[in-house]
Amino acid sequence: MQAIRLFAAACLVAVVARPAAAEPVLRIGVLKFGTVSWVMDVVSHHRLDAAEGLSIAPTEFASNPATLVALQAGSVDCVVSDWLWVSRQRAAGADWTFFPFSTAVGALLAPPSAGIRGLADLRHRRLGVAGSPLDKSWVILRALAQRQAGLDLERAAQTSFAAPPLLEQEFLVGRLDAVLTFWQFAARLESRGAKPVLSVGDALRDLGFRTAIPLVGYVVSGRWAQAHAAQVAAFVRATRAANSILATSEAEWDWLGPRTGARDAADLQALRDGFRAGIPLHWGDEERKEAASLYALFAQIGGETLVGESPDLQPGTFLDTVRY
Repeated sequence: MQAIRLFAAACLVAVVARPAAAEPVLRIGVLKFGTVSWVMDVVSHHRLDAAEGLSIAPTEFASNPATLVALQAGSVDCVVSDWLWVSRQRAAGADWTFFPFSTAVGALLAPPSAGIRGLADLRHRRLGVAGSPLDKSWVILRALAQRQAGLDLERAAQTSFAAPPLLEQEFLVGRLDAVLTFWQFAARLESRGAKPVLSVGDALRDLGFRTAIPLVGYVVSGRWAQAHAAQVAAFVRATRAANSILATSEAEWDWLGPRTGARDAADLQALRDGFRAGIPLHWGDEERKEAASLYALFAQIGGETLVGESPDLQPGTFLDTVRY
C-alpha cells in the first residue's frame, strides 16, 4: 500500500508540474547585448508572447555567424540577419525567408575639428569602416560618393576595416579622421561629441530610395513558416507590441537600461532614440520593390562576391504572409 501511495503521489506531481495546454515554442537565436535581446526582454517582461498563446525562447550566441550556423543546424527556428544573405542562400537552394526587424542603419561620423562635411572631404583621410569591405553601409557610401563626386572611396580614402568596438576606441583616441559604423556605436559616439556627417539612411535617400527599407529582419525557413503560420503571426504581434512599448514608454527604457550596455544617461538616450527611429512602420509592396532595386545596386557595386551568383533578388526572399 505504501508503494502504491508513493506511485500515486509521483503521478500527481507529474500531472501538476505539466501545463494543462503547453504553448507552442518559437526558438530564436540572439546576441546577448544585441538589440534583438532588448525586444525579447520586453516581450518576456510583459508576457507578450503568452498573451498571443506562444512561448518565445531566446538562446544567446557570441556572434552573428554563430546564430546563422544554429539556424542552419536546426538548433533555433529564427534569427536576425539581412535579406541579402537570405537571397544569396535561396539562389543556392535554401528556403530561408525574411520579415522586418529594424530600419536602423549606420552613420558616418567625424570629430568637429576634422573639417569633414561630406563624402568628398574623405579624400586622403583615415576612415574606419565597421565590418568588412562587403559591409552594406560601405557599399551604399561608395555608390553615393561615386554618383555625387565621381569619387572612388576605396582608392581615395585610407580605409581600415574592423569590429565596431575597436573602431570606437581608435576614433576616440584620434587615430581615425572619420568612422562609418553601426547605428548603436554611432549613437554612443554622437553622445560623446562626434559630429554626424551622413547617415546611411540619408545616403539611400540621396541615391533615390524613398521608403525606409529594413536591412535586417527575422529569418525563418519558408517551409517551417508555412507549417507554423499561427506561431509566426503570434510572434509578429508580440514583437510589434514590444516595439510599441519601446516607442512610447520612458519607464521601459529606464528598466531596460542596464541590458543595453549604456554607460550613462546620454548613452541610453542616444540608444533609445536610435532604436525608435528604426522601428518599421510599414512593410508592403513599395518597400519590397525598393529593396529589389537596392539589391541591384549591391550587385552592381559588390558583384558576385557580395550577392553570389544571382544578380536579382530571389523570389520568396520576403515572407508573403507578413505585411503591415
